[in-house]
Amino acid sequence: MNIEGTVKSLIRSHDTNNPFKIASELHIIILYEDLGKYRGYYNRVFRQKFIHINENLNEREALITCAHELGHAILHAQYNTPFMRSNTFYSISKFEKQANQFAANLLISDAEIREHQELDISQLAGRLDLPIELVKLKLNIY
Repeated sequence: MNIEGTVKSLIRSHDTNNPFKIASELHIIILYEDLGKYRGYYNRVFRQKFIHINENLNEREALITCAHELGHAILHAQYNTPFMRSNTFYSISKFEKQANQFAANLLISDAEIREHQELDISQLAGRLDLPIELVKLKLNIY
């Protein structure tokens, strides 16, 4: 599975890397709900795709969660995924790792990596306001 190529094609065809806009253009319904300790999940009912996002997340956390769940909607469309783990981006599940890779490639452009190449991983994560785990996935440091 070429996740990076899939993401690049998606960004080109929708002219954005914003997961909310892409989901909307793909007619994926986004619902905000009180999910307790869970950030979000993806499911499909009668061929309609849904992304559920915890209404208690801040804007940045919601963006990251939407990108992750959009990864499930694109890469694992036929599956109803389990809830995304609430405190980590490390995952033992193949599907969860793929969704995290999708999110990393969607939210971090190659141009941003080149622009900030003098920064270490921790500084880059801070500059991009993203979890270090996503930056590591983008840079293939796992």
